[in-house]
Amino acid sequence: MQEPLSIYMGRKAADTIGEQGWRAAPFRTLIGASGGPKWLILSELDQVLAQLLADGVQPLTLLGSSIGTWRHACLSTTNPGAAIKRLQQAYLYQAYSCAKPSPQEVSRVAESMLCEALGPEGLQNVIHHPRFFNAIITARAVGVARAQHGLPLIAGMATATLANTLTRRALAKFFERVAFCHGALNTVPFAADFNTQKIALTETNLMPALKASGAIPLLMQCEPDIDGAPPGPYWDGGIIDYHFSLEGKQTEGLILYPHFRPQLTPGWFDKMLPWRTMPKPVIDNLVLICPSERFLAALPHGKIPDRGDFRMMNAEDRIAYWEVCVAESRRLAEAFREVINGDNPLRGVTVLE
Repeated sequence: MQEPLSIYMGRKAADTIGEQGWRAAPFRTLIGASGGPKWLILSELDQVLAQLLADGVQPLTLLGSSIGTWRHACLSTTNPGAAIKRLQQAYLYQAYSCAKPSPQEVSRVAESMLCEALGPEGLQNVIHHPRFFNAIITARAVGVARAQHGLPLIAGMATATLANTLTRRALAKFFERVAFCHGALNTVPFAADFNTQKIALTETNLMPALKASGAIPLLMQCEPDIDGAPPGPYWDGGIIDYHFSLEGKQTEGLILYPHFRPQLTPGWFDKMLPWRTMPKPVIDNLVLICPSERFLAALPHGKIPDRGDFRMMNAEDRIAYWEVCVAESRRLAEAFREVINGDNPLRGVTVLE
């Protein structure tokens, strides 16, 4: 399939879906990457995803960071399609008092978007979902990175950036992975390093965990402390798990990964290090779904929305551009719907070996 969707599968995933189809496929892990506004290009596809996953019977681990955790929380509500639509609209039309809002204002708007998307019962739905087990990834700052604002924060982040350039392992001296998890989740996939700690989700820590997982340093406020977890501060989970490295012990069943691109960049600081990016990862049980290159090239500005749009465009132009991208995302949704409902579940699939 060249237009508009690209689907990549490992050999085990292709064999399984080829035999059983999409609706009966044993998906056990759903991954949601960081990326902020990039999510808008997947927002209509998430509607189809909600229908597909609702047909399953097996438990599903929803592993996410930043906007990925927000999407997963919406998918865990009693009416996931409506929650995804509310998040789409809230994100699309977010507004600020000036061109360069304070971290406090950006964090307030973020919390407002979350509350609007999840609705009054959403937090309870996430905590008590019978099948969807959320794992919300945050980055807990340690050592010299523990400053929460101002020049000390800048210095800490700059030091972490430099250390990460030398080796990704050095980032563990500045951040630890803290995963806030559904009570039924025993292990966190792809989390063998960074002194990973698993904290049970509760009514008091779910919203702070969701906020922390998307708290970009300098742009937003951190969560100074989160109930039931070690002392903070807590920042964006994408610092450690931007796209997730998918390294380590493989999970049971199939891994479903709707993404913005076919390449995976492990951590936030790795965006500046192209040699850290993994092109089309060859993982036996992975299903990777993303917009095709031709689809992306046809979008306004030849790209999907990103946070740089806030700097490069005024609010009116940014919203107009994002609206076009959301409208175009319906083509991705329709292409995905045709694949999962069609006679050939592997139509257009690229098998990676």
